[in-house]
Amino acid sequence: MASNSGSRTPLDMDVDIPPPEPPIPRPSSVPLRPTDYTVGYVYSVEMTSHFSPHGHPEQPERITRIWQAIVAARCTNKMKWLPIRPVRREEALLVHSEDHWDKVQAMQYITEQERADSEAYYEQLSLYVMQGTTRSAMLSCGGVIEACLAVARNELKKTFAIVRPPGHHAEPDEHMGFCFFNNVAVAARVVQQMTPVKKILILDWDVHHGNGTQRAFNDDPSVLYISIHRYEQGIFYPCGPFGSMQSCGEGSGLGYSVNVPWPEAGMGDADYIHAFQKVVMPIAMEFAPELVIISAGFDAAAGDDLGECFVSPAGYAHMTHMLLGLAGGRLVVALEGGYNLDSISNSALAVTRVILGEAPDELPPMTASEAGAETIWLVAKEQSKYWKNVIPKSCEPREGMEPISFSIPEILKAHRQYYLYTNHDMMQIPLLNAELEERFSSQVIPDIFENETLVVFVHEFGNLRFELESSASCNVQLERSYLLDFSKELIAWVTSEKYSLLDANLFPKPITTARPRPTPPEELGKDIVTYLWDNYIQLSSARRIIFIGHGPGCQPLIDLLDRRSAGTMKLVKAIIQVIGHSKAPVIPKYSDTLLAWYTKAILPSTHPILGPEMRPKDLRRHGNLVPIAEHQPVKLIMQALPGIQEFVKEQLERSLNMRST
Repeated sequence: MASNSGSRTPLDMDVDIPPPEPPIPRPSSVPLRPTDYTVGYVYSVEMTSHFSPHGHPEQPERITRIWQAIVAARCTNKMKWLPIRPVRREEALLVHSEDHWDKVQAMQYITEQERADSEAYYEQLSLYVMQGTTRSAMLSCGGVIEACLAVARNELKKTFAIVRPPGHHAEPDEHMGFCFFNNVAVAARVVQQMTPVKKILILDWDVHHGNGTQRAFNDDPSVLYISIHRYEQGIFYPCGPFGSMQSCGEGSGLGYSVNVPWPEAGMGDADYIHAFQKVVMPIAMEFAPELVIISAGFDAAAGDDLGECFVSPAGYAHMTHMLLGLAGGRLVVALEGGYNLDSISNSALAVTRVILGEAPDELPPMTASEAGAETIWLVAKEQSKYWKNVIPKSCEPREGMEPISFSIPEILKAHRQYYLYTNHDMMQIPLLNAELEERFSSQVIPDIFENETLVVFVHEFGNLRFELESSASCNVQLERSYLLDFSKELIAWVTSEKYSLLDANLFPKPITTARPRPTPPEELGKDIVTYLWDNYIQLSSARRIIFIGHGPGCQPLIDLLDRRSAGTMKLVKAIIQVIGHSKAPVIPKYSDTLLAWYTKAILPSTHPILGPEMRPKDLRRHGNLVPIAEHQPVKLIMQALPGIQEFVKEQLERSLNMRST
């Protein structure tokens, strides 16, 4: 083996290793153990330099009281402080005009005499101005920008901008409503320009409509603006139709402005949570924002004399908690209005706790007010034009009239009960099962069980036919609207043949009492048919039973054959199923071959089961198939009635012949 002692590898080389550098001393301002913050805040006492010498609801204490509250609760120990800065001219011009920028800049040079002379002018704009206004307004807007950029750049997950003056009323060309720059609108535009984040949701729960914010994005589909506010037919500030539920954006931004306009004062937690569950969150989930900004005015809070509403700190916390489920948790809270110092500080603290990861305080059982439920339903009807997730039917109110209101199915059932009693002496039978009695009382009506031949007719309702006055209004002409109820023809035939009849309507009533696990309607259908068999049918005098199922009534009858196979095979002489396009004739699990010879299935001639791909042996399993060139279920059974009568007569004669032999 050759020696390689003369060669040297890199590891064998003589290398001069420098001595380690001495450690750099740690500045006293750097924590010994750096904390990985995920939540930040913006605040500066400089924003208190804007104030009214005469006193005003928009006062410096609005932010100092919030700051004191979150410091006292030790929330700031878990939050990163973000340095504040003034908004830059080029940033403000992303939303505002140059003239608007110049007007705000000029305020810092106003003299005391000029301020006094212009006081009436600014008062009509719901503003007051002074030399400190410009600096405060620029810091307020710049603070929201920094809070949004920190989240959009993934430096933090959530931030709270404790700033004033507010911004959401400031329009591109005009300051108004205590607002000078539209803080949130400018910040959203800066984020879109400076970061990859493009889709932004702005949720404005200030009690006033954010007219300036909606105006800034009214034709822009990249920003979804949702506002929940007092409106009162446009007489509540900022007044006019722009905050109405019909104001949904324009051009390519149509559908991306969502207004929930309360018609009156006094709205509370239940109304706001209802709005979130039925409108806000469904739309937000469909939009799928990359960043959520809350225009967090707390003037809908209980105790605020301007808002006159009753949202609790827990209510604000729950709304914040829901919004945290969007955009991967990237959320910015930017202070807007709120003028009761106790209410604003308590509400802001509750929101701060939630963005720090605490669960919201529990809310008591509650129901939206009549006005709130009505508003949400109307908003849902409007927004369902643009958003698939919004389902108006799910929030349709009954206007607080439940004790004296009746649904159309209830009225029709009462009419049917009256008709069967007055014309055929048929009365309802009691149902001893509590759930069946609640869901099906007055819906199972037999005549006297003294005949040896019994027809069991299981069905749902007949069709309601309406004639409209016009397609534009969809108003119903009641005198030309009626119920198509085929059972009249069937009952007339049963009566003429002197058979007994059991009429069972399987359309269940709505649940009125709370149950931990309500039984599904299809299971209820099976249960009630089995209950009727066990407690009435097999105890009657009937020895020849005919089953007729119409639509959803077919499945429970066939299930009964499996559940009570011994008794039904002995007594049932014919089974007729009348089905539509959606269902195939039902086949029993255990006795399909035995049933084929006395089962008839009536179905439309265009039914998929009659297609060329179906094998003959599969068709035979369904019994005697009778296709009819009719697709409407009511007309289908009417056309089939002569054939049903003939088939029943044949089966009954066959059973008599079998008994005689």
